[in-house]
Amino acid sequence: MLTRRNILQRGATAGLLGIAGPALANPVFAPVFAKPIPFQPRINPGLLARARAAMEAKRRMLQYTDVIGIADYSQPSSQQRFYLLHTGSGLVSSYQVAHGRGSDPWHSGYLNYFSNSPGSEASSAGAYVTGDVYYGKYGRSLRLKGLDYSNNNAEARAIVVHCASYAEPEIVDRFGKLGRSEGCFTLSQLSLQYVLQQLGPGRLLYSDKV
Repeated sequence: MLTRRNILQRGATAGLLGIAGPALANPVFAPVFAKPIPFQPRINPGLLARARAAMEAKRRMLQYTDVIGIADYSQPSSQQRFYLLHTGSGLVSSYQVAHGRGSDPWHSGYLNYFSNSPGSEASSAGAYVTGDVYYGKYGRSLRLKGLDYSNNNAEARAIVVHCASYAEPEIVDRFGKLGRSEGCFTLSQLSLQYVLQQLGPGRLLYSDKV
């Protein structure tokens, strides 16, 4: 049974799609015209190709390949540059992520270079496999193990995925960029919950810039 609220909601959807409201009530036209088209974030093709190649090269070290995380550090920290790709459906979601202060010593909002050195407080490039979820200094966090020469010190450096106040959207609103981590993939509190739910242990996280 259609209520006044249902009718108004359908009319609003029809308006967004440029379709007259009454046409949606017709069962012949509704399935064709009333289906919304969701926004789909786009991963840089070059970076996506590198991530897929890394997944194939590291497949034996991964427990799952249904979802992969990709951090595109070519973009500034104000952008949603941390992607989750569902490899089966091709669906992508995106989130803001902070980079290491050692990679951006002037706090420009851009990652200038990577480093794998202990004490560098920089972000590292390469393929990671996600580990277990644990409770640390910033609450729920996701452990990472570096699988390449460029990031094989990740465990020793305690490079993980976590949330922090300096990665909240309000920081971008105030300063035009996020704060900086010590090399960790730092998300907002809400974004972290989505990432932990979808990524989880045993999957690939790939970090690079093109």
